[in-house]
Amino acid sequence: MKIVFLPIDNRPVCYQMPKMISAVNKQIELVLPPKNLLGSLTEGANVEGLYGWLENAVIGADAIILSLDTIAYGGLIPSRRSNDTFEKIKARVDNLAEILKRSPAKIYAFSSIMRISNNNINEEEKEYWSEYGEQIFKYSYDLDLNGDADTDVPPEIIEDYLTTRSRNFNINKLYLEYQKIGLFDTLIFSKDDCAEYGFNVMEAKKLEELGGFTKTGADEIPLSLLARALRTYINVHPVFLEPDEKHLISNYEDVSVEKSVLGQLELAGCNITDEKSADVLLYINNFRSRQGEIVMRRDTELFSGEWEIPALPYMIADVRLANGADNNFTDKLFAAGLGDNFLGYAGWNTTANTLGSLICAMKYVWHAKRTNMFDENAFKKFEAVRFLDDWAYQANVRQELSEPNGDITEKMSHYEDIVKKQLNIEFTAKYSYPWNRLFEVEIELN
Repeated sequence: MKIVFLPIDNRPVCYQMPKMISAVNKQIELVLPPKNLLGSLTEGANVEGLYGWLENAVIGADAIILSLDTIAYGGLIPSRRSNDTFEKIKARVDNLAEILKRSPAKIYAFSSIMRISNNNINEEEKEYWSEYGEQIFKYSYDLDLNGDADTDVPPEIIEDYLTTRSRNFNINKLYLEYQKIGLFDTLIFSKDDCAEYGFNVMEAKKLEELGGFTKTGADEIPLSLLARALRTYINVHPVFLEPDEKHLISNYEDVSVEKSVLGQLELAGCNITDEKSADVLLYINNFRSRQGEIVMRRDTELFSGEWEIPALPYMIADVRLANGADNNFTDKLFAAGLGDNFLGYAGWNTTANTLGSLICAMKYVWHAKRTNMFDENAFKKFEAVRFLDDWAYQANVRQELSEPNGDITEKMSHYEDIVKKQLNIEFTAKYSYPWNRLFEVEIELN
């Protein structure tokens, strides 16, 4: 099966992760663009180069996974920063449509609803966000909540911000028109870093009224679509480790943990069943009272229960904290051992990020095992990276660092020994910071 995959940008979770997931299944030929054509933190993608790549790549494809922001704006971050006019972006989108119309492949696409960050960090926003970000967020929140709002943000800043939002919203409406003529098999509008109220929530409702499908999350959605493209249906039973708290809402999201779980399973093409009918159990290490946040030093009550190796095939979504693992839980997990039924672990960033990536990997493993096309070594390498990133680095080593300088191999060595023992694998690891920030680390195993 040939799958063409156009990522959001060149981050490891966007570029490396789909490649590692597809590698566990020998039936899959995943075709990615050259990494140097994709955008980074400071530069947008080479859109013209990507068009040339795409025209050739789609030949003979069975499925095409598209991050539409990459083609329209040069990436997810440029979609918030770009000053290109609606007409210029529409011309790119129309060109894309002509390429796709010539392909018989199933097309799975997503476009973001422009986020509203709730802080004054302008690393991924326009320059004025460093001074007015929190105020713009409050203005947006109050306007949606109350129908009216005042702000001290200069009028020209508000005008620029709303002009950018309007342009992106109208491009999303254009995608809906293409969906109506059958161009997309699946089209998702993502709600990235979403609060309960705001311009992005208002726009999501309008897109839904027009027939669009919206989903909380962003970076994991191409992986959810990658899972959906593998037309194998798996019966999954969710098991919440804090069943009385599954109604709570995670950080950066606007739906409960339970709704996030069910929505991610459905988007990935899984059947949600009771335990008796389940092929796979999805364990969710969810939170009590509120989700913790490792980076922002937001505490929460950590896992205090017991853990035994499940009798059925299982996977684990560790979402008690955002941006990394729950050390109390992983201690119990490693003490028990992973067992022969282990299908995956994730604790990456937001609840939606964790779930989408985890379910995608499980689906490719499950399908590969049942078609005798499973690459066990590729699976172990992928899981080693997940444990080293989500647990070892994010929840532990990163907390000792103030900036992305120096080699962290020595700090990671203790954790590497644990991962090697758990997965029965040998490797040497190389660590780097592709975006020159602590938020993401790239881990290469040899």
